[in-house]
Amino acid sequence: MNTEKTSSSDPILANLDDLLPKLEALYTDLHEHPELSKQETRTAHLAAERLRSAGYEVTTGVGNTGVVGLLRNGDGPTVMLRADMDALPIEEATDVPYASKVKSTDSNGKTVPVAHACGHDMHTTCLVGAATLFAQAREAWRGTLMAVFQPAEETGEGAQAMIDDGLLTRFPKPEVVLGQHVMVGPAGTIGGRTGVTTSAADSLHIRLYGRGAHGSMPQASIDPVIVAAATVMRLQTIVSREIAATESAVVTIGSLQAGTKENVIPDEATIELNVRTFDEGVRQRVLSAIERIVNAEAAASGAPKPPEITLIDHYSLVTNDREATQRVVDAFQQYFSDDRIRQTKPASASEDFGTFGTGWHAPSVFWFIGGTDPDTYAKAKEAGRLNEIPTNHSPKFLPVIHPTLETGVKALIIATRPWLSV
Repeated sequence: MNTEKTSSSDPILANLDDLLPKLEALYTDLHEHPELSKQETRTAHLAAERLRSAGYEVTTGVGNTGVVGLLRNGDGPTVMLRADMDALPIEEATDVPYASKVKSTDSNGKTVPVAHACGHDMHTTCLVGAATLFAQAREAWRGTLMAVFQPAEETGEGAQAMIDDGLLTRFPKPEVVLGQHVMVGPAGTIGGRTGVTTSAADSLHIRLYGRGAHGSMPQASIDPVIVAAATVMRLQTIVSREIAATESAVVTIGSLQAGTKENVIPDEATIELNVRTFDEGVRQRVLSAIERIVNAEAAASGAPKPPEITLIDHYSLVTNDREATQRVVDAFQQYFSDDRIRQTKPASASEDFGTFGTGWHAPSVFWFIGGTDPDTYAKAKEAGRLNEIPTNHSPKFLPVIHPTLETGVKALIIATRPWLSV
C-alpha cells in the first residue's frame, strides 16, 4: 500500500515520528485500564495532563468527566476535534500483553468486566497526538483548536451531558466539528461520505405482566413467558412486512428474561431491544409498530395490566455537512494516496457525535479509519469471510496499533487544515 503523496507535506506532522512511541505507550496504557461510561476519571486525567503539558487551557469535569482543551493561536476560526473515552462491559478475549483484566461496578451495582472493545482508547490517543503536534507547530497555523474528550458515548449520554453542563456557552463556538471512529477495514485507510453517515438508534426496555402459578397448573396463570415469546416472534415481522424493500431498518431483541425456576411460572418478563433507522419517518413507523404489537400480544393473553415500554437511550442520525465534507475530502485527497480514501455507505452503527454540531448549529464531519491488519483483511475478503473479522463490541475486537494510530493522528490534522491554515 502506498503511504502519502510524495508532493504533499505538512509542517504540523514534522514531529509525528518522534511522538509515536509516547502515543503507543499511552494507547496500550488506556487499553489496559478501560473505564465504563461516566467513570472515565483516569482516562480524563491522562488526557488533561497531556493537554496542559502542551500548553492548552484545560477545563475538566465538563458533563461529569469530560475534558475541553483550548489552544488559542491568533486570529482565525475555531475548530473542534472530538474523541470519546469510555469502554464497554465486555470481557476481553485477545491475547495481547496489554489486554484488559479490569472489573468494575456498573450503574446497577453489578460487577462486570470492562474492555475497550470499540476503539475509544485509539480515538483518545489520536486526539492527544493531533493536539500535541498542533501545539508544537504554532507558526504553521492560525485560529483556535478545541480538543474535546467526551464521556459516555456508549450510553448515548455524554455529548448531551457536556452540552447540559454549559459547553455551548462556556467555550467558543466552532466553525466546524470534526471526529472519527476506528472500524473494521484495512488499517491505513480512511472512509466517509456526505449526508447520513451513521444510523439513529433507540433502545427500549419492555416489562410484560402476567400471573404466576405452579408449573404443574398453567391454567391458573397468565404466562408472561408465552407473551414474551409471541411478542419477540411478532416483532420480527416489522422489518419484513411493514418496511419497504427500498427503506432500511433493524430491530434486534438483545435480552429476554423471565423466571427463576423451571417449575414456577413467573409474574412478569422483560424484553430489551434495539432499533436502527436512517430516516425519521421510518423510525416513527417502527417505534409505533413495536408499541402496537407489544400491547396487542399482552391484551390477547389477558394480561392483568398493560406492558411498560421505557426508552433506555436514543442516538440521533449523524449527518455530514455537504460543504464541510467536501473540504475535508479535498484535503485528504491532496495528502493521502488515492488507494487510502474510500467512500462508505451509511453505517448501521450509531453515535452521539452529531449532538455537538446540532447544539452549536455548526457543520460537522465524521469519518472512519480502518483498524484491521491489511493482509488479514485482504485474505478474508478474497475468501468471502469478511464477516468473520471481529467487529466493534466483539470481545476480540483489537485494532492493529500501526498504521492505525498514525493514520488517525494524520487524519485529524489534515482534516483541520482547511480551516486553520495560515
